[in-house]
Amino acid sequence: MAGRSVRAEQVRATREVIRNTAERLFAERGVHAVSNRQISEAAGQGNTAVVGYHFGTKADLVRAITRHHTARLERVIERLLAETGDSTELRDWVACLVRPTTEYLAELGSPTWFARFCAQVMADPALHEIVVDETLDATMWRQILDGLHRCLPDLPTVVRAERTAMTRQLILHMCAERERSLALGTPTPRASWHDAATGLVDAIVGVWTAPVTEGS
Repeated sequence: MAGRSVRAEQVRATREVIRNTAERLFAERGVHAVSNRQISEAAGQGNTAVVGYHFGTKADLVRAITRHHTARLERVIERLLAETGDSTELRDWVACLVRPTTEYLAELGSPTWFARFCAQVMADPALHEIVVDETLDATMWRQILDGLHRCLPDLPTVVRAERTAMTRQLILHMCAERERSLALGTPTPRASWHDAATGLVDAIVGVWTAPVTEGS
């Protein structure tokens, strides 16, 4: 029994180091630029087949990395939703979209790789849907968007869809850019993730309240 427990812990630890190493390499180099051999070597694993053994395909590995973070992100989202309640303030709902990621990245400490990992995966047509399926289509995200849309009932449906996409890109790439700067030790426009989130919320509220040109 004890032997089985030790073996299970060894497997868990091996999976964790592979997952963390893959996330870092994918974030820094891009998903398709990194081979299983490179991951196993960087993770200190002698067997080059160990990545496939524990995770299957590269898409399976990307999904495992995403799920690892999503489970923890959901706790932050739940808290922010509870705090927001039935607010009719647009800014509150935009903050619900922005702050889960920035608070989570702040909680992880520096360096982190999750924002850059997501940016790399979202730019890949073959892997894009994995992040969408695991995060952006979650019930809680839809609840936030519903609350946001209720604040702007007269906004045309096509404009809502367009500005939702703009919002996603701003959050994703601004977080990835800040994460990269922190990892490299280069200056950032804002002193903290909290302040960076405030700037993002300001900008995204501006996006949602921008005029809509008739007939465009």
